[in-house]
Amino acid sequence: MDEKKIYDEFMNIIKIYAKDASLLEKATKDTHILNDLKVNSARLVDIIIKCEDVFGIEIDDEDADKIRTIGDAVGVIKGKLG
Repeated sequence: MDEKKIYDEFMNIIKIYAKDASLLEKATKDTHILNDLKVNSARLVDIIIKCEDVFGIEIDDEDADKIRTIGDAVGVIKGKLG
């Protein structure tokens, strides 16, 4: 799966959990999930679990700790899909 498809699918997942979906309209790979999108840490865990289900991967705690931005999430997913 190419990076664009991963990004698009991740954005579909995150819109469910973002407090203000309008913030996603200007989101880029550099957008910080917690600070910029106002997603709390518990919801970030839900996003990671949903990504595991959607992409058929397992994201361990070490990789989950690396996810701060949308680009980080896309990178981790892409790496797991290898």
